Amino acid sequence: MRMIFGLVLLAGVALAGGAVYMAKNYIGAYQAELARAQQNQQQVVPTQTVYVATRSLKYGETLAKEDVRAVAWPQTSLPQGTFNTLEALFPEDTDEPRRIVRPMEVDEPVMAVKVTKPGEDIGLTTRLEKGMRAFALRVDVASGVSGFLRPGDRVDVYWTGRVETANGSEDVTQLIDTSIQLIAVDQNDETLSGARIARTVTVAVRPEQVAALAQAQSTGTLSLALVGIGDDTELSEIQVDQVSLLGLKQAAPKPKVQKQRECSIRTRRGAEVVAIPIPCTN
Repeated sequence: MRMIFGLVLLAGVALAGGAVYMAKNYIGAYQAELARAQQNQQQVVPTQTVYVATRSLKYGETLAKEDVRAVAWPQTSLPQGTFNTLEALFPEDTDEPRRIVRPMEVDEPVMAVKVTKPGEDIGLTTRLEKGMRAFALRVDVASGVSGFLRPGDRVDVYWTGRVETANGSEDVTQLIDTSIQLIAVDQNDETLSGARIARTVTVAVRPEQVAALAQAQSTGTLSLALVGIGDDTELSEIQVDQVSLLGLKQAAPKPKVQKQRECSIRTRRGAEVVAIPIPCTN
């Protein structure tokens, strides 16, 4: 009986020792893992919310909310001028859009230098309607309405040059286009103050008008006539030449005088060749 009790006691002591050993190993492993986690947590780089592009954005495009998404960006390498809230990128107090002024690729941060302010104009490309083209016309103090042209004005374009007529060539002035909108004067597309003598004006026209204006500009001189605000008068074909300008009558073309034919035969008289007139038979 005593032997059995002793064996049970020894078994209990062994089991208790084994449990203590296992518990010690478990606690040691837990403490090591906890220390490792704390160390890793200390090494984590602090981040900040930044909005990046969700697709490739090209110059002149309008920036929409679906074009951006929020990501965690390391604060140690945060570019200047980024947007960390959607309200900062798309203000709630305005409906005016931002436009892209520098191309961006996918996941590239949206920065203030790459987009316009809400409603800000980036140039002529945003002022051209679909199907329209920008074309420059050379002007001077006379053809450019003495420097009183402004972006947004409308003008009629007249061409002056020489044309061939039945009586030869003569100078003609003709209306070739009406109510063309100016979108820039010289290299300025903003409102100007005071008279300014421009060298070129840029107009918004259709492709077929570009071809007509280019041909007119290369074969003669162009003059611009300023159209008044609200003037929607439709002009018919206008052409003036020297005859109509001075009220002269068109001279009838001179009849061609047919020369009388002379027929002759040649005969030799000694060393001399003589032409003898004879009647023409045909």
